[in-house]
Amino acid sequence: MSAPIAVRRMDSRETGFSVALDALLAFDNGTDASVNAAVSEVLAAVRTRGDAAVVEYTNRFDQLDVADIAALELPRAVLQAALDGLSAERRVALETAAERVRSYHARQILESWHYTEANGTRLGQKVTPLDRVGLYVPGGKASYPSSVLMNAIPAKVAGVAELIMVTPTPRGERNPLVLAAAAITGVDRVFTIGGAQAVGALAYGTQSIPQVDKIVGPGNAYVAEAKRRVFGTVGIDMIAGPSEVLIISDGTGNPDWVAMDLFAQAEHDEVAQSILLCTSESFIAAVEASIAKLLPEMPRRDIIAASLKNRGALIKVVDLAEACEIANRIAPEHLELAIEHAEPWIEKIRHAGAIFVGHSSVEALGDYCAGPNHVLPTMRSARFSSPLGVYDFQKRTSIIHMSSAGAAALAPVAATLAYGEGLQAHARSAEYRK
Repeated sequence: MSAPIAVRRMDSRETGFSVALDALLAFDNGTDASVNAAVSEVLAAVRTRGDAAVVEYTNRFDQLDVADIAALELPRAVLQAALDGLSAERRVALETAAERVRSYHARQILESWHYTEANGTRLGQKVTPLDRVGLYVPGGKASYPSSVLMNAIPAKVAGVAELIMVTPTPRGERNPLVLAAAAITGVDRVFTIGGAQAVGALAYGTQSIPQVDKIVGPGNAYVAEAKRRVFGTVGIDMIAGPSEVLIISDGTGNPDWVAMDLFAQAEHDEVAQSILLCTSESFIAAVEASIAKLLPEMPRRDIIAASLKNRGALIKVVDLAEACEIANRIAPEHLELAIEHAEPWIEKIRHAGAIFVGHSSVEALGDYCAGPNHVLPTMRSARFSSPLGVYDFQKRTSIIHMSSAGAAALAPVAATLAYGEGLQAHARSAEYRK
């Protein structure tokens, strides 16, 4: 058994706390030169050679031996067979989660609107779903059917006409839960490709894979860099950083629960971040004891230990008001209010991807089946970003229908401003309508 880890202890009253907190939060999400070079090569090849490049890189990186792209597309019957082959328990769990996610996102649909002015001018906004969306789903060991639910369902609720899923199958290994999730959510086409070549195929289109309007879904460093590079040609959801949880505690509740909630985030990878803000020194000590007690029994204990040691912290705060201010500074992906009377403190939180209220609202439920989306802003981007939702798959178009009287009334206003900007044609164009 490995030696107990020493999770960083901090106190908000200590001199230098602010600097120390900044250091704790700092994370370089840049891409190294080798990844940049590899992604550049792959995207260029896919853009110029299409299917042939996709097949070539898929055979190389996933250790396959296929002759053409047709061999990499899964027919609908394969998806349905994966769903039918699930145990009753797994199928019910997947369908229950899907229905909860669908029910929540159905409430997000934006509607078109308009209004008419007294002179007959009609102004409004037309809301339209995207035509085609690409969904990237990691494959192999990092296979997450929950990612299919969280990305595909809001797209379908929004009315996206065609949803194309790409997921690598290294050495031909298919994850039946991922394929079953594709069947449940109504994914239209599935290609067993991954990496930068899959992103390139979706972004540029090939002879067999149509170009999409937006690419969503998580991936490794190569996928993230490829998404970054194709942004502008297509839309993307976000460039996600390491997963994060921040727990605010008033010293009530069970320290084992808090320790396990920290573990749940830390087990993602060594750079995930788990932080506790607590008003009680004795409760922090109890959480430390729970960490030491529970860690040895965790299958992913080495990853958890590395994450907690490198990027975790147990922070003593003066009171809950200060905890909320620190939370707003951190702007975490997931925020748990592990507080006896938690509801009033929601209003104090301005920046968080998702807020879990009370001792029973564990973040793990949000990952799978609570209903809200688990695709959330990371690396302090909750200050200006929101969870993935139906609105990410709809676009808004302004409608301007000027009456003759309305155009005549506004022409002098537009012309005056246009002359002030030195744009004479703009001014004359407006003046013609007087």
